[in-house]
Amino acid sequence: MGIKIIKAGLLTTIQDMGRFGYQETGMSVSGVMDTRSASLANILVGNDENEGVLEVTMMGPTIQFTADNIIAVTGGDLSAALDGAPLTTYKAILVKAGQTLSFAAPKTGARAYVAFAGGLDVPVVMGSKSTNLKSKIGGFNGRKLEAGDEIGFAAPKTSLPNLIMRKLPVPDFSAKSHEIRVVLGPQDDCFPQSSIDTFFNNEYTISNEYDRMGCRMQGPVIKHKVGGDIITDGISFGAVQVPSHGNPIVMMADHQTTGGYTKIGNVISVDLPILAQCMPGHKIHFKWISIEAAQYWYCREKKEYKELKEEYNG
Repeated sequence: MGIKIIKAGLLTTIQDMGRFGYQETGMSVSGVMDTRSASLANILVGNDENEGVLEVTMMGPTIQFTADNIIAVTGGDLSAALDGAPLTTYKAILVKAGQTLSFAAPKTGARAYVAFAGGLDVPVVMGSKSTNLKSKIGGFNGRKLEAGDEIGFAAPKTSLPNLIMRKLPVPDFSAKSHEIRVVLGPQDDCFPQSSIDTFFNNEYTISNEYDRMGCRMQGPVIKHKVGGDIITDGISFGAVQVPSHGNPIVMMADHQTTGGYTKIGNVISVDLPILAQCMPGHKIHFKWISIEAAQYWYCREKKEYKELKEEYNG
């Protein structure tokens, strides 16, 4: 026993950190859009950061618990409520069988994450529980959750060490203008310096064409030396493609494995969660950062996770 979906919401899927090692076969990595929120949710309930969670997009589901367990909700403020009363997010909470978790319209942010102590009992496919919607594998039958779906808990818990202290400050996702740090390359040499200056010195607006595959933006045209097409090569999460039309597209969790457009840079790992919580109309300012600085911030975040786990687990 675990959870039953009463209302599905707009797009609710099971995701972990992704399905690695198969891009050469054309299989996307998938995984959560906001790696930080998902990691913190799992840490709060005593899981490994890579455990599968529910990724709730915009209009969330209504979920009934059919067994007791400890949960944590993180990410954007999607008006989470337990039995109709506002639920405290970024906190480990014991829920009982028969209780109902619901979400309403988003107040700030775009995605929320629900972690369950012990994880959800779904198959591990090619090393991951992540739902790949295009390939229809992983998660719950390879699709988004629908009303009537029932998912068991793998190893539910009703107690954890230091349960009362398992809480974190709630981030502020209310900003509508964001600074996103980018490492240049691998095709930055396809752009004149004036275009690189255009990219970093101007503001871009997230368009309505924003989904789990990519985040399209509109703003000053980034001109190429010759053209926007290259011999197809690999793509990573956060790659900033600039096709011939000159507007950037940031590749997100469900990005294709290869592509034939120039990539002026790559959003650093620790800033991708910021972009994951953005909405169409939000403003983006790109800032240059060195590879060494990007590695520093990545290692600093990993150290933070390690220290949190040590603090909670005693």
